[in-house]
Amino acid sequence: MGNPLDSLGDEVSELVKSFTSQTIVGQLDSAGLTQYTFWFAVAIILLLVVLLVFKKKQSQSLVPQGAFVNGVEYVVEFVRDDMCKGLLGDTWKKHFPFIASIFMVILANNIVGIIPGCKPGTGTISTTAALALCSFVYFIVCGIKKKGALGYVKSLAPEGVSFPLNALVWLIEVFSTILRLITLAVRLFCNLFAGHVVMGTFAILASLFFEPMIQAFSVATAIQAGASVLWVGILLVIYVVEIMVAAIQAYVFALLSAVYIQIAESDEE
Repeated sequence: MGNPLDSLGDEVSELVKSFTSQTIVGQLDSAGLTQYTFWFAVAIILLLVVLLVFKKKQSQSLVPQGAFVNGVEYVVEFVRDDMCKGLLGDTWKKHFPFIASIFMVILANNIVGIIPGCKPGTGTISTTAALALCSFVYFIVCGIKKKGALGYVKSLAPEGVSFPLNALVWLIEVFSTILRLITLAVRLFCNLFAGHVVMGTFAILASLFFEPMIQAFSVATAIQAGASVLWVGILLVIYVVEIMVAAIQAYVFALLSAVYIQIAESDEE
């Protein structure tokens, strides 16, 4: 009876390869539909269904009834009060649709990705970069609308600082602003990718320790299969953690977007 861990490296390598973008329709180097694009679309459709059902049920009564309606209202109110009113003040209403949309889109994709057999639409850097670009363009436009193009550019440098120190600070601020685009994309991608690799690894461990008993039953293989219970137990714990991570990462992305909007529109320099 061989050591199940001997083949772990190869199995994990195959697992990591499975997370690379693969086309379902067409070609990756020209035009095609990847598994991540497909699951992103699935998540959006499911989100729209949830919102439509919520709107229909909500309109049936002046008082929210049922766990579903109350749950969705809680999420909407959380975004409104915690991320919009709490950070954006009087301008929260005009930014609420964007912040709520970015939060719910990311949350829906993260949750769908946790379902066994599914992929997170946010599990590839190209998707998270596109979402980060939306946030980046939005807060830049907000800053330009508030201060004008030249005024926004000038606001990156502090007042009262003489040349050439103010020019140096301005360059640092420009770099810092551009870096927000990168950090938003990389943070979301890395957290989801790492979490799914960890879950997949423990699932592989459980199967590697259980398969020998199926192939040839003996006392030794039965004892070895008992280790699968440990791996499955750890996997379940990680699964719960990943559900929390899915919500936290959506929250962090939306919260940082709100913070960047607040900074762009701030009159303080």
